[in-house]
Amino acid sequence: MTRTADSVGGDEHGGSGEFSALLEDSAEDLYENAPCGYLSTLLDGQIAKINTTLLGWLGYSGTELVGKRAFGDLLTVGGRLYHETHVAPLLRMRGEVSGIALELVAADGTRLPVLATSVIKSGADGAPLLIRTTLFDASSRRAYEAELLRARRAAEQERERLQRLNAILQRTLLPSALEPVPGLDVAAHYHIASLDEVGGDFYDLFPLADARWGFFLGDVCGKGALAATLTSRVRYALRAAAVYDPDPGSVLTKLNRVLLDSHQPGDPRFCTVLYGGLVLRDGRAEVTLAAGGHPPALLLRASGAAEYLRTHGGQLVGLLPDAEVGTARVTLHPGDTLLLYTDGLIEARTGTGLFGEEALLDFAAARAPIGATALVAELVGLLESLGAGVTDDTALLALHVPGKPVDG
Repeated sequence: MTRTADSVGGDEHGGSGEFSALLEDSAEDLYENAPCGYLSTLLDGQIAKINTTLLGWLGYSGTELVGKRAFGDLLTVGGRLYHETHVAPLLRMRGEVSGIALELVAADGTRLPVLATSVIKSGADGAPLLIRTTLFDASSRRAYEAELLRARRAAEQERERLQRLNAILQRTLLPSALEPVPGLDVAAHYHIASLDEVGGDFYDLFPLADARWGFFLGDVCGKGALAATLTSRVRYALRAAAVYDPDPGSVLTKLNRVLLDSHQPGDPRFCTVLYGGLVLRDGRAEVTLAAGGHPPALLLRASGAAEYLRTHGGQLVGLLPDAEVGTARVTLHPGDTLLLYTDGLIEARTGTGLFGEEALLDFAAARAPIGATALVAELVGLLESLGAGVTDDTALLALHVPGKPVDG
């Protein structure tokens, strides 16, 4: 047997008449007790009609407001100014505004955040007659937004704290200042691409026995705390190896063995590095440079020429048991400059692609001859000009033998 709506009502709701009554609702009752506030005002803002729901929210009776108060009287001072200077003109121009955030002031002085939608009702001749406004209680939304704001501020504070810790940790991985080398102009710089992570770039310059000096610059794989741990290990291993045997090739061979022996699963394991030994003689600097998978050093001559000091065959340090180490020798005469850098410089993005080795060579050649301090300052300016295009940290280390024809 097919059951009709009447039979359902009779069986389950006490009869079809009662069921029909539940479905019926007068328009007046729907207006008065709607889950939102309704308000009708004249064009000058005077309240002409207000529903029971809104009166309950505000704590007023209808006789206190209808014909006696304007809609603006129910707003905060700031809300009234905003409504008069922005909302009302926009409403007159468009005939409708929606989702306007306002605050009503209740009879007891409490504030009620609402979202208002207003439309202009026009007569048959098209002339505006009154303004109808619907108001939705936005208290829950305001509380939600306040909680979001609180959470955002807490996150920003936590990020600032983390950035401070990262900056402190980064400083511990670099020398506080370069050791002064008699007869040389030396300069270094560390460009941080992001304060949110500790970078893995490193450099150092230190004295050895017999008026020799050691220097290095490199980059460990990865970022963050684990990379910082590897950076610290690499720096101390290089210094210790140089004291034991200052030959640059031997230093990198020992570093390779240290990294392989100390590696733990899941940790960064390798780095690229240039290690150099330097001896000053008769106003010249004799340099032996060993490379492990690192971009080549850049040599700027006193004559104004610039070229890369290639160290062929060098492999990543810490990855293979028998990694090859490339070496090269060069004598820096008065006016010559040697630049070491990490790949954050040549991998920076410009408007046309990566900056690259050729662009760096042209940049340096246009400024040679130049001292170490001046060259590093020029490169710092370059990095700053590339802005967000520098996506990786960059370390710079320059060595220069003062003398003619370099000026100042």
